[in-house]
Amino acid sequence: MLVRRVPGFVPASPWGLRLPQKFLFLLFLSGLVTLCFGALFLLPHSSRLKRFFSASRTQQPGLEVMAEIAGQHPVSEQEPPPNPAPAAPAPGEDDPGRAVNVLRRKGWLRRTRPTGPREEGNSVAAPRPLEESVRFSFDYNAFRSRLRHPVLGTRTDESKESQSLVRAQREKVKEMMRFAWQNYRRYAMGKNELRPLTKDGYEGSMFGGLSGATIIDSLDTLYLMELKEEFQEAKAWVQDSFHLNVSGEASLFEVNIRYIGGLLSAFYLTGEEVFRVKAIKLGEKLLPAFNTPTGIPKGIVNFKSGTWGWATAGSSSILAEFGSLHLEFLHLTELSGNPVFAEKVKNIRKVLREIDKPFGLYPNFLSPVSGNWVQHHVSVGGLGDSFYEYLIKSWLMSAKTDTEAKNMYYEALEAIETYLVNVSPGGLTYIAEWRGGILDHKMGHLACFSGGMIALGAEDAKEDKKAHYRELAAQITRTCHESYARSDTKLGPEAFWFNSGREAVATQLSESYYILRPEVVESYMYLWRQTHDPIYREWGWEVVMALEKHCRTEAGFSGIQDVYSSNPNHDNRQQSFFLAETLKYLYLLFSEDNMLSPEDWVFNTEAHPLPVNHSDSSSMTGHRH
Repeated sequence: MLVRRVPGFVPASPWGLRLPQKFLFLLFLSGLVTLCFGALFLLPHSSRLKRFFSASRTQQPGLEVMAEIAGQHPVSEQEPPPNPAPAAPAPGEDDPGRAVNVLRRKGWLRRTRPTGPREEGNSVAAPRPLEESVRFSFDYNAFRSRLRHPVLGTRTDESKESQSLVRAQREKVKEMMRFAWQNYRRYAMGKNELRPLTKDGYEGSMFGGLSGATIIDSLDTLYLMELKEEFQEAKAWVQDSFHLNVSGEASLFEVNIRYIGGLLSAFYLTGEEVFRVKAIKLGEKLLPAFNTPTGIPKGIVNFKSGTWGWATAGSSSILAEFGSLHLEFLHLTELSGNPVFAEKVKNIRKVLREIDKPFGLYPNFLSPVSGNWVQHHVSVGGLGDSFYEYLIKSWLMSAKTDTEAKNMYYEALEAIETYLVNVSPGGLTYIAEWRGGILDHKMGHLACFSGGMIALGAEDAKEDKKAHYRELAAQITRTCHESYARSDTKLGPEAFWFNSGREAVATQLSESYYILRPEVVESYMYLWRQTHDPIYREWGWEVVMALEKHCRTEAGFSGIQDVYSSNPNHDNRQQSFFLAETLKYLYLLFSEDNMLSPEDWVFNTEAHPLPVNHSDSSSMTGHRH
């Protein structure tokens, strides 16, 4: 308060001073204040005092920690963008950016704990980060030492005749990935997706101005397939061109599973610090979506205002969206030391655990204001799917300590089997949709992931249920294969019905399209790993051949508009999830089981591998009961 009062008018009467005396007193006092403040900014080790006195606004909890992860200090929102990166920056160079929302690269971000000797760059050496200011570190070497299998698995004797066909099939999938990537790089680099017919890029509005969705979705697939040159191209783009200073409205769900998931996976596979820091910074930008009366997030977040999207101000939140944050947000806390991410998803879990559920089922829509279900529509396909997936995967990712997730999963699966699972007159097992007690006898392509999910969870079911769930998983996967086999293209429709004597086929053109979706081959991969029944590799190869025949174009892969046409039209979109999921699951189907071993990794719903928590000291054990 003294600083504010001194420049003001001081009345003479209380002190009885004359004008010359007052002038001398004020002059002395001003000099004293200047000396004191100068000492604060000039004395050694005063950086924390400087941040305190020069802060232009109130910072959110944890943001200073985030800013220091890369060995940097928070800076003003008004700081101009940094200059382009030098050709060969030195590892350890600081990455100045905006304090909260933007992290732009000026040089290589150093690892908190380097895994090898420090390299020398060609540019002028950057200032050494203030290591004493780093409040949290992630020991990457210790993490890698806890993995029980090599990330890329072990190689079998390739001279064996039985392996030669599988190796050729795997190499074919790798060639498809290279082709998809090279055309994206040539015609759409930096855009969200490639349009192969018009040979240009597509941005869309789903990501709030974020770019490069295909790049970030492809990082771990390129690494897994050992496409080293292509991976370096992708990494360089993230370092140089992936900026977070965007101001649009974004889907919380899509940004989380594609961008956050892709960056987290890339960090865990490589240890490159740039992926970790950008994942955390982007995660911070999603936090305003949780500012609701219940803590259930809205589906849309406005990156500019930090509020909900205006379009969803009165709408419900979708189960599959707010229920598919748990894996990524626990890892954001693991890598940042900031508990806020884990706290947000723990609260979602609490709300869902305590709310009444009709017949044990989880409806698809919930009010983030009242915390009540909005309507009783239940689906294991779109709107509900990945919520159930994240329950069983939370159990597995916790090294089987999150018993709450395990119990919620098996209770939900029992209700699904009781009320939704049906068998058609032709003997096909399917999962119907439930609308207030009335069944729609259809199954979406998105629901075909459930065969793999049920197979994945069968191992930890009650002893008398294990074989039953394995058989259920196999029967559902067979039904989804039939939806492919009964089309002219041998690719499956968006949705298929079981009525009027027609089974596993779409009944209208609006449901007959195929957009390079992965769910069916995802289930093939899980069933192959569990049973080693060669039928799953045969079915997977049928998909490869169908993709090559009907979806490959001169400049990339495209979805098709009608799977029942022998000469279908293309939709001119190479979806980013085709590179993240479809091709990755096909590659794993023709690889050894310990490549990304399930003992070490779980896949998020965009097929980005996240590590199982093998450390008792980890913050990810927060759900033990």
